[in-house]
Amino acid sequence: MSSIIIIVLMIAFMYFFMIRPQQKQRKEHQSMVNHLKKGDQVVMISRLHGVIDEINTNDQTVTIDCEGVYLTFDLSAIARVIPSKTQAAEAQPASQAAVSEEPASEASDAPASEAAPASESAQAADDQKPAESDSADADK
Repeated sequence: MSSIIIIVLMIAFMYFFMIRPQQKQRKEHQSMVNHLKKGDQVVMISRLHGVIDEINTNDQTVTIDCEGVYLTFDLSAIARVIPSKTQAAEAQPASQAAVSEEPASEASDAPASEAAPASESAQAADDQKPAESDSADADK
């Protein structure tokens, strides 16, 4: 009787730690493949980076543009999709975007008297450059 319990426990262990995670990973990969579109940047399982040029759902293939070289792969060969900058910006919560914009707006509201010394120092640096080039010309 105890040997049957051990066998059942081993099967349950294998299911929860091997089979179930693999099924979850397969579902995530299938979802990623279903949402692919032309222009997405992808990484293949061979670590080849490229941009999707064409998706053929009938043959389950994808054509990848790798700096002018067009290669055809199975859809299952796509390891991951690299999120574009626009998708990353959309994923950023609005609260974080508002916080990151506040310091920039405060800096632009600075009085003109504080901005003037910075422009004067830049102008003084510009005045010194011709003097240095005149002395360099005199040395020649």
